Amino acid sequence: MTVSDQDPARYSGKRVYLEAYGCTLSKSEAGLYVNRMINSGAVLTQDPKAADVRVINTCVVISQTESRMLRRIQELAALGETEITGCLPSVSADSLEMNEIRPVSRETFRDFYRGMLDDVEIREPSIFDGIPINQGCTGNCNFCISRVARGKLLSRRPQKIVDQVRMQVARGIREVRITSLDSAAYGKDIGIRLPQLVEMITSLDGSFMLRIGMMEPKNTSEILRDLLNSYASNKVYKFLHLPVQSGSDSVLMAMNREYTSSDFIEIVDTYRRKFPGATLSTDIITGYPGEGDREFSETVEILEKTRPNIINVTRFSPRPFTRDFSAVPSPSNVTKDRNKVIQEIHRRISSEEFEKAVGTEEEIMVTERGKRDTYVGRDIYYRPVVIGGSHKLYDRVHCTITGTGETYLIGSPAT
Repeated sequence: MTVSDQDPARYSGKRVYLEAYGCTLSKSEAGLYVNRMINSGAVLTQDPKAADVRVINTCVVISQTESRMLRRIQELAALGETEITGCLPSVSADSLEMNEIRPVSRETFRDFYRGMLDDVEIREPSIFDGIPINQGCTGNCNFCISRVARGKLLSRRPQKIVDQVRMQVARGIREVRITSLDSAAYGKDIGIRLPQLVEMITSLDGSFMLRIGMMEPKNTSEILRDLLNSYASNKVYKFLHLPVQSGSDSVLMAMNREYTSSDFIEIVDTYRRKFPGATLSTDIITGYPGEGDREFSETVEILEKTRPNIINVTRFSPRPFTRDFSAVPSPSNVTKDRNKVIQEIHRRISSEEFEKAVGTEEEIMVTERGKRDTYVGRDIYYRPVVIGGSHKLYDRVHCTITGTGETYLIGSPAT
């Protein structure tokens, strides 16, 4: 049975458990889906055995992940009614054959962007990852199963997004995240673009910080000048997630990415001229068909040139329903070695960039509790800073950066 546009009141009085995997967008959708149940009288539980309904949000970006999702679905369904959200129902519905499994259809989630998301109150911030702003994308990448699972671009109306931000801030949430498969594509289908949405959000009253989600280079180039102006607000983290995937133009062409390595470099250079010290996050796929030693060296070269603070590296995984499903990837031992090279580059660049921050004074916003009586905050560049002392969530703390860890800075709060 597939869950379609049903009356959420059916969950009234039921205990609901959520287990979410996948990207920030997918987790955000699942969080809003369960908050919608809670708005109708459901109660969140942390124990899947105690739940009346289990919701598992799934990811199928690589085959290994999909296999892990299917195993976990079987485990949860053995406990009783289990709803499947995320990308898996759209591409592997035939794999979901147990009686207690209820896949949530792609059209139900696309309906979210036509109004079902608009008035969901965030009653359980613990399961809230961000505000989805658009479904699908404008790309046509030869390897991407997410495009298959989610369909064409479908953007939410800007005022509905702004109203949801206002609702969050009113409830005391101070880190606002907007997210999608490609935030830079936002609004191309409704006659508005991301910079205008950002300006509408940052014009709201209240003390909060906005993190903008992943943006694809092609659409980012189209809006870059206006985007930089909207990023100038002191309410916007200077954080750019811009996946390059490869530094080789021949591989980018094989992927059908619709930009060149020079386009990526131009965006990064322009962004960093405007915001020196800004954090850059990027994604790399290794082992793509046609990636030889020369092509891989071009990827290493672009990483050394642009020096991303964060590098997410994934081995190419042929996915069904994509044009490259039958393509032959690089040998696994070669891909494994290339992953190690990129991971070492990431560790070195991250360490060198963190060292530059030692001795500087930063204001951070506390976003979570750390380990052993510490707290973690984010500075304007979205860098994690670990501090001691007694603090509350969303406190603003002035501190001096005194050291570094492998993935964070260490701060000493001003006295």
